[in-house]
Amino acid sequence: MTLPLISSFFFAIFLILICYSSFAKRLDYPTASLSTTWTINESAPNSGYFLDNSMVISILLKNSTKPTKFSCGFICKEPCTAYHFGIFIVEVYDDDFEFNDYTPQVVWLANRNDPVRLGATLNLTSSGELILQDFDGSTVWTTNTSGKSVAGMNFTETGNLVLFNVHGSVVWQSFDYPTDCLLPGQKLFPGQKLIASVSSTNWTTHKSSYSFELSNDGFIAYYGANPIPYSSKYYSFGNRSYAEFQNGGLFFFYLGDNSTISEYTIPLASSSQYIKLMSDGHLKVFEWQNGWTEVADLLTNEFGKCDTDTYPTACGRNSICTGDGQCSCPGSSNYVYPVTGYFRAVNDNEPYLGCYESNPLTCNATQDQYFLRLDNFTHFTSTAGMKAVTVDICRQECMNNCSCKAVIYEYQNSGDEEGTCYLLYELLTFSNINPNDKASAFIKVQNVRLASLSTLSPSRKVATIIGSTIGSFLLLLVVSLACYMMLVVRKRRKFSDDELKTATDNFSKKLGQGGFGSVFEGTLGDGSKIAVKCLEGLGQIKKSFLAEVESIGSIHHVNLVRLRGFCARKSQRLLVYEFMSNGSLDQWIYNGNMGHVLEWACRKKIIFDLAKGLAYLHEDCRQKIINLDIKPQNILLDSDFNAKVSDFGLSKLIDRNHACKVLIQDCSGLLLPYLFKILKTGSHHHPECQDGDAESNSTNKLCIGFNSNPMVVAMYIAP
Repeated sequence: MTLPLISSFFFAIFLILICYSSFAKRLDYPTASLSTTWTINESAPNSGYFLDNSMVISILLKNSTKPTKFSCGFICKEPCTAYHFGIFIVEVYDDDFEFNDYTPQVVWLANRNDPVRLGATLNLTSSGELILQDFDGSTVWTTNTSGKSVAGMNFTETGNLVLFNVHGSVVWQSFDYPTDCLLPGQKLFPGQKLIASVSSTNWTTHKSSYSFELSNDGFIAYYGANPIPYSSKYYSFGNRSYAEFQNGGLFFFYLGDNSTISEYTIPLASSSQYIKLMSDGHLKVFEWQNGWTEVADLLTNEFGKCDTDTYPTACGRNSICTGDGQCSCPGSSNYVYPVTGYFRAVNDNEPYLGCYESNPLTCNATQDQYFLRLDNFTHFTSTAGMKAVTVDICRQECMNNCSCKAVIYEYQNSGDEEGTCYLLYELLTFSNINPNDKASAFIKVQNVRLASLSTLSPSRKVATIIGSTIGSFLLLLVVSLACYMMLVVRKRRKFSDDELKTATDNFSKKLGQGGFGSVFEGTLGDGSKIAVKCLEGLGQIKKSFLAEVESIGSIHHVNLVRLRGFCARKSQRLLVYEFMSNGSLDQWIYNGNMGHVLEWACRKKIIFDLAKGLAYLHEDCRQKIINLDIKPQNILLDSDFNAKVSDFGLSKLIDRNHACKVLIQDCSGLLLPYLFKILKTGSHHHPECQDGDAESNSTNKLCIGFNSNPMVVAMYIAP
């Protein structure tokens, strides 16, 4: 008895170890051997999608005890036309190795300014060189390590990608080539720099304005294409060997000495951390706290956000920043001579993005320029100042220089006569300063001169008046036409395949089957109900799809089923209609249950609704639309038993000359027997069914035609 129990126990332990080993292997694949190739494709293994519309393909991943893990591979932003090879921090579900939805934190990129496309390859060659080639075979990036005895590639727990030799020594590592981030344990040597990305969604550096580097004199942050320091920490301790990001700070290590100094203090890490130079010049520290959280802003000093000596673009370009950190456009507040309209916010909801000139400066129209004055404001500048000049001379110097956009004038204690003048050729953020500093900004602005009729000759006056009248009329005509098109033409929304699968619960609730496919009930995220038609039949898909989208989507009538949108993916075609809660007419006239038959008022209303819908299609459309598939299954009823024509799978756009012939075929061959069936069915009271409004002449004539052909009707009801 004991022996089987012991055997079972050890067998269970064996199974657990096997399962754990298999699972650990899935979460831990940090190495690669020579002659290994990875190709970018949509079905690549270990790929994941994230809430920020990014997608990663993980080729190396190092397991760790931390909730976040470093991964090396390819990353892109939807629609994924450009891929980068890099290193990013992700969170992984430990139970099934799936990426969490949190945005991957990109901390290093190899081909930052040269993205590749689908079909690109990454190859660790037999000679030990890591090469990234685009889909056409062109080399985009390489480690240049061929012939250096590389034996393999390893991805460390700290996020360092390493090529090593047979002795395990580092031949090449990503830590030596920082982009815009520093990771714990990563060193920064003199001459190395961090370069900010253009934005959070544009990882290139072509138009980047900020960089941060270590020199022999300390840390220096630069702004502009011709780098100008905007923040620095200098010391006179001689040459330093390197700086390193360690837990608690960014430290300097001195040559020939084990002593250190903490230049930037960082809160002690309780989880993963990294430093990043942001696109606005801030050097920030982020930490994982059930989500990425900013825990430090290393360059911000005691003067706060609006110190332009620290952040030249604290509020973006052409903007001002007040002492409380508020961003606005020049002239929009109660400063000296406040005038609105010269500058407008790039985005009213995001004022820190800066402003733009409503009327750009024109060099040949200086007579229409003047200065907008801002007292107690200064500006980041690199130009040498003109000393001991008056404010008038300062402003005139700028007015005479077409490239000059503004001046900063610093007053001396003696008044205006001996101030210092700075010319500005680029407008960044104007920063509010202490009134005791006595400085003013003068921003050059352009007025728009309107021609005066009094200065024109009589003939030109007449021409101007006539031209203005005609121009105003044409403008009114264009605006009216645009408004009409907005009201008449209804936009058709394109749904995604996943969106419709979710709405229809994976197409589980079938409403019916038609000649061109099945119809399913669904509910969108906003709670509105829809009916989704899945078109079937490869020979008919294209014709029916285009006919319905073009015919129904561009027209609107109360007695026509509204097409809300469509989905087109590969050979699949789906049409999304408004939902009609009372189904199709055939359910009410052919079900054999006398408890569901319609009373006379409701049947009469359905006939008139149908006639109105057909009359609109036949007479009122810009192009005559004839439905050749009128039958009870294609006549739908809403919650109030209003009838609407649906399913234009056999619709045609025809000329008026052919309309009569097709209309006779439509009515006599298909419509009349069903109308008679409605009239013939017994009655039952439905209080929600009410008589419609007074019918139009065309509707009455159509119904009179139905009832004036008893021989045709008799043939259909004889059985």
